[in-house]
Amino acid sequence: MSGKNQHVVPHGDDWAVKGAGNSKATSVHPNQADAIDRAREIARNQESELLIHGSNGRIRERDSYGNDPYPPKG
Repeated sequence: MSGKNQHVVPHGDDWAVKGAGNSKATSVHPNQADAIDRAREIARNQESELLIHGSNGRIRERDSYGNDPYPPKG
């Protein structure tokens, strides 16, 4: 079973990791790289997706650590 997708989002002057649908941040970090590292760890443990948002709030990158609906062939 997959866990909640993890989002890395701007949080004031910091960056937050939030589970999909959560209103509160799971963790807050001083820079995006630290937030991505933590979110990646959570996504791997929960076999879910990691969605990285840019400073404008739009998704700029995503990684799947669960059941990928479109796995690469080969």
